This record gives sequence, structure tokens and C-alpha cells, in this order.
Amino acid sequence: MPGRHYILGTAGHIDHGKSSLVEALTGTNPDRLPEEKARGMTIDLGFAHLSIEDPEDQGLRYELGLIDVPGHADFVKNMVAGVGSIDVALLVVAADDVWMPQTEEHVQILSYLGVRRMVVALTKVDLAENPAEAEEEVRLHLEGTVFAGAEVVHTAAPVGKGLEDLRRALVEVLRELPESADCGRPRLFVDRAFSPRGVGTVVTGTLSGGRIAKGQDLEVLPAGHRTHVRTIQSHNAELESAGPGMRTALNLSDLVLGERGRKAIARGDIVTVAGLGEPSDTLDVFVERCEREIPGQPASLRPIRNGQRVRFHHGSGSHGARIFFATRGGLAPGESELAELRFERPVYAFLGDRFVLRDWPKTSSLAGGVVLDPDARRDRFRRPEQRAFLEIRSAAPGNVKAALRTLLERDRAVLAPALQKARFARGDIDTAARALESEHVCVRQGNWLIAAGWWKQAVHEMGRRIDFVHRQEASRPGMAIGDLRREVEERLPHKELFEALLKGIEAQGFERVGSLVRRRGHRAVLPPELRVAGDRIRRALAEAALEPPNPKELAPSAADQRALQFLISSGEAVDLGEKCVLSAEQYDRAHGAVIAALKRKGKATVSELRQELGTTRRILMPILDRLDRERVTVRLDDYRFLSKSFLRGEEEGDGD
Repeated sequence: MPGRHYILGTAGHIDHGKSSLVEALTGTNPDRLPEEKARGMTIDLGFAHLSIEDPEDQGLRYELGLIDVPGHADFVKNMVAGVGSIDVALLVVAADDVWMPQTEEHVQILSYLGVRRMVVALTKVDLAENPAEAEEEVRLHLEGTVFAGAEVVHTAAPVGKGLEDLRRALVEVLRELPESADCGRPRLFVDRAFSPRGVGTVVTGTLSGGRIAKGQDLEVLPAGHRTHVRTIQSHNAELESAGPGMRTALNLSDLVLGERGRKAIARGDIVTVAGLGEPSDTLDVFVERCEREIPGQPASLRPIRNGQRVRFHHGSGSHGARIFFATRGGLAPGESELAELRFERPVYAFLGDRFVLRDWPKTSSLAGGVVLDPDARRDRFRRPEQRAFLEIRSAAPGNVKAALRTLLERDRAVLAPALQKARFARGDIDTAARALESEHVCVRQGNWLIAAGWWKQAVHEMGRRIDFVHRQEASRPGMAIGDLRREVEERLPHKELFEALLKGIEAQGFERVGSLVRRRGHRAVLPPELRVAGDRIRRALAEAALEPPNPKELAPSAADQRALQFLISSGEAVDLGEKCVLSAEQYDRAHGAVIAALKRKGKATVSELRQELGTTRRILMPILDRLDRERVTVRLDDYRFLSKSFLRGEEEGDGD
């Protein structure tokens, strides 16, 4: 569908003409319920489509999904569900009634949700004695808000007055709007779910953060139901895919409507792709309160108490929670504070998402804010490191570099891809990671991003522990990796980091040898009582080259056997089975000779290889068996070949 897509949401007091204005602009009556039409009062959300051409750029059209909200105090929860994802607000104020309680409440809600662009439609100017005075009163009430500079357009919908001026004013605002961001993390906030006969389950909502395509597999959160997109529509047009900023209808498979215990979907659910994190029962947030009173709502002037039960409005959903403040016993109008929301059931939110808090009896809007930690833990909220984490994020919740840095400083290590529950594109996260690496804030180890300071200390401590074992037990060829793991893992932020650390100490002069790790160049020292036997075995292996005695002849006594086992475990000798032990030097020579012969010949029999090495079958066969096990060679009939994996590894090594 051509054009730039945005969401326009109405706001304003009951009976100020929101629905009439929408119908005059679009030709669609947004009141869809029979009781709404019978009572002449909007109860639930209504929807329409408005397409406007930019007169200064005739190739550009603005395709607006228009959401009409109820203005009655009893239906504010429905109003909030409709404006959770809007780009521009259309505030409707009747010239003969002017500023009323829900006008004030709706303006506060829009401000809490981060809406920053508004056009004011002053309606019913044909019924007002002095429309200019009404406009002045509107401007007075908007002073001190983010909407103070909003254009006020005089309209009278029944006679078509001001409609073109209103379209012009909307275009001027839309020109300044960036296109809806596509960060590859689509979320459809469901505001309607219904089941037309013969069609199955259909949901509608505002799509943000990414695209959804026909045939795509999706997930419904917070329940976690899996589903599949059969068809997609936007403004009654069938599409192959829908993008951010579009009103979108999805026909989904394997779901029903709101039946307990089944795979149900309803308003407040979020349709998204799998793999973008899990719902959480706790969010750490920044909360702010408007200092202005909402007439007729005493709760708007009372402090929010620590531990108070509130309703959390996010996207199209409403969720029960208790609120706890970081440093205060309560939050008065005009104040702001870090807080934690503890939910009755898990919710799914991203870093940077805006929300509104209302009181539990549903009588008043209290505050708004932004999500800072979408995966918060209740045992961490009071800790100094979490306080620092939240304070930095509250200053710049939309800064990807700050978000990644706070995560690294608090958690020490992050498994890529990081920041899954955030509205950042993968490319932006990678750029931020590279910048932090260049600033020596973090290091990259495999799939891990690790805080540089912690990494340096952890590598040092691991190396220090291995050196201690070398000093205390000089006869040991190294430290068992299993022992090192048991000592280190419990102190790691993630147990999976052990392997990264083990690899990291290689750059500090350590090496992994089988199941042991040791400082490079370390050689175990034979205990005094075994030195004579050990020296004799070394001489025997060196003198015999590729014709050594069998192990029983080499080590006839118990002391000899202990000394031989020491030489094998220390890497000085290679155990090739019951019939053969070679010095490491001779094994390496034989290993290289076999590879060289097969590279030259392409294939060779045992007899041919025996002649190449100048040894016996008793020695050669254990060597070849080991090379087969190590996938250096493969056997086919009577021939040995170099394996494909070995050759591929050599090619990659050459490329490096």
C-alpha cells in the first residue's frame, strides 16, 4: 500500500463531536456497536481510514489509521487502549462547552504516553456565541503542556466547516514526523478479536516495530500460544504483508476467543514473533505525575502510596499491579521517581515502552511513565547497582549505547543478540557494541559481550588459581578442568561463561591439554621416589625410536608403572594401547610422516606406510587407529586417505 502510514487518535470529552468529526473527515461512522448508535454515545473504540495528499508533494500520501475513543469517564480504560500506539492526537473540544474533565484527563494521558504532536479541532463553532474566546480558553489550558503550540482549527462537522483547514493542519504535523521505525521486532497490540462466520479468529490492532507477512508463524503473549497468519488486511485491503504504523487485521489459525483453558486471544494481548524474550511479573520503571488536577477526580490530587494497587495500561491492555518506590513512601502530583511494578500475572513490555497508571476503582488517571527494565527482579530493586542502572536509563531510555552499557555494567556479560526486549534494530545494537569495544568498555568472546574490567579480573583470577596448583603440586601435569569448573562456576554471572574464560586464558600463556589446563611450558616434576624409574623409561623410549619395548617390558615394577603413567599424563609419552607406548617426540614424527605420505600419494596401504616410517606393523597399526579416531585419516578397504574434515581444516588455516 503506497504512502506513509501513521495512527491518528481522537481525544476529548463526551458529546464534543469526536465521532461526527471522524465521519465528516472519512465518510465512516466509527460507532460500530448497536448500543452506541442507539444512545448516540461512543462506548468502545471506533476505527476509520483517512487518506490525505500532501499539496506540496503530490506524489506523497499520508495513510492514517484513525482511532476514535470514547469520551465518557466510565470508558477511559477503552480510551487508553486506543491511544497506546498513536503518532498524532486530534483533540476535540466543543466551542460551546470548552475544557471539561475528560478533556483534561485525556490530555494528561496523551502526555504520559509520549505523544508529542497534536492538532486541536474546536468543534460546534456554529453553536458558540464567541468561538475566539473558546479558542483562547483552550490555549490557556494547553499552556505548560507539551501541546502548548498545537494549532487550533475551527470546525462545524454537520456543515463541513473547517474540514479542509483541519486536513491542512494535519499535513503540516505529519510532514515533521519520521516514518514509523522498523527494528525487526513486530508487535501487534490487539484491540479487537472476533470470529466472523466461516473465517476463524480475526484480530485487529496497531502494528509497530516491524513487519508481519502472510503465512508467518507468530506467538501470542503473554500466554505464549503459537499461531499462523492466514490472511492480512489493512483498511479492508488484502495484503501480503503489513508494516509499522499500519492498522492491521490478521486472520490467525488455532486460536479461539476468550475461552478459559484454551488457546484464546483477546484485547490486551500482543501478537509477535517468537524469540523476543519472555513475559515478566516485574517491571522497573520511571514514573511521573502531572501537577494539574483532573476536575471531579480527588484521587488525582492524593499521593500514590507505596505498595498501592494500581492499573497498568500498556498498549491495548490493562493489568493489575502494586507499585513500590525507590526512595519515597508515596508520590505526590508534580513529582517523579524510580519505581517497581509487581504484577498479578506476567506482562510483556519492552525497554522504552510508555504506560499510564490509573487507580484500582477505575475512577482516576494517576501517573505515567516509561519501562526501564523489562526483565526486572524483585530481589534486586533496592541494590545500589540496580539504582545506578535505572538512573542512567531514565535519563535516556531511547539510547541504545546507554542501554547496552548499563546491561554490561550490571550483569557483567550479555549473550548476543542482546537487548531483545527493546525497540532497537539489530544493526544499531551491533554498532553500539563495536563502539563500546573500541572504548575498552567490553570485550567480545564468541557470542558473549563481556564487561572489560570484570573480564580482565576473572581471567587473572583463573590463571592465578592454576599457578597455585602448579606450585603446590609440582608433580601434577596440570589442573583438572572439572576441578577448576567447580571452583569458578559458582562465582560467575552465567555458568556458560566458564568455557569463554577457559579460552580467554590461552592468550595469557595457558593451554588446554586433554582434560587438563596448565601454564604453557609447565612440565610436571616426577616425585623423588620415581625419578630413577622415570629417567630409565625416558632413555628407553628415546633409544628405541619407533621400535620401543612393549609396556610390560618398559615398566615391569609397580614403581616403573607409576613413572610411566606420569610421563603419559604429563604429555611426555603417548599411550597407544596395550602393545605400544611412544615418546611424544616420536609420535609427532610418525604423525607428520603419515600425513606427508598421504598428501604425496593420495592413498596408501598399511604396507606402504610401514615402509615410509621404517617401523613394524605392531607399532604402525596403533598409530593409524589413533589417527582414524582423531579423524585425521579414514580407512576404505585396504587404503588410508586424509579425511575431508582434516583437509578442510588445513585450507581454513591457510586462509587465516
